[in-house]
Amino acid sequence: MPTELDYTFRAMGSDVRFLIGDRLLGSAPPALETADRERAFVWEFSDRLSRFEADSELSALNRDSRSVVPSSQLLRAAVAAGVWAARLSEGLVDPTLVRALERSGYDHSLDGTEPASLQDALADAPPRRPARPNPAARWRQIEVDDEARTIARPPGLMIDTGGTGKGLCADAVAFRLRGYSRFVVDCGGDIAVGGVGAQLEPYEIDVQHPLTLDTIGSIRLVRGGVATSGLNVRIWQCADGAYAHHLLDPSTGSPVWSGLIAATAVGDSALEAETLSKMALLLGPAGARRVLAQHGGVIVHDTGDSEIVGPVACGPGARPAALRA
Repeated sequence: MPTELDYTFRAMGSDVRFLIGDRLLGSAPPALETADRERAFVWEFSDRLSRFEADSELSALNRDSRSVVPSSQLLRAAVAAGVWAARLSEGLVDPTLVRALERSGYDHSLDGTEPASLQDALADAPPRRPARPNPAARWRQIEVDDEARTIARPPGLMIDTGGTGKGLCADAVAFRLRGYSRFVVDCGGDIAVGGVGAQLEPYEIDVQHPLTLDTIGSIRLVRGGVATSGLNVRIWQCADGAYAHHLLDPSTGSPVWSGLIAATAVGDSALEAETLSKMALLLGPAGARRVLAQHGGVIVHDTGDSEIVGPVACGPGARPAALRA
């Protein structure tokens, strides 16, 4: 049984966990030294891209009155990931909903805040309907130019990188861990897996029920990503008594009530899995089955019933890691 470093810390409003196996090359640093380095990277990633910090690079971009703004490689990568997810989802995962998020009450970090009752919110929610893209598709007005090192967008168009940030961060750290035999990077449930050792002993990632918090299934993963989008973590009650959460219908700018309360997706990367899981939840049961058909996943209905969709691999020989997507 191979040994692994198990390393956890707090960042991006969630727990971040690394599992790092043996070094493949003698020149690679010890796993603990690498984990410390990657923790610093995650903290910096979070600080520079936070829309809740006035001095972050993302906040500076959103304040800038110029149409074309010089930008760092990290900011360009984060904005490009948001545009990529919008393109993949045909506008459902939209990085230009900052003002709608703020109107809904998500204008400050909810880290450390007790979520409202999801069951109460479901009882109070409007009739269920799938989300739709905003016909204006303002995300198409964003242009990232790596050669010129700039981001172009109409002044006043605010960008949120939070919708894809954890997946992008997990993939970035996973790439930096390629000198190790096996590894898992878990950024608050957006999980990247890799290494030759994982091909011999795959990881088994538990899927948690958003209402009971029980394990409802496990996904066997050799490499790639898995992610869950759910309504139970970032949900709050507004001053008028209505409930809101962070997953918005781009066509209305309001929280979506699609008939699903959680969706877990598998992808070729954590960023892809994160995007697919959001698409699935936004579209509701029928749309989720289409979205998850290729790579597989799990959906949880408003009723609490769970459903496995597509080619989800789980079986004997997988190595439990007590990970939760």
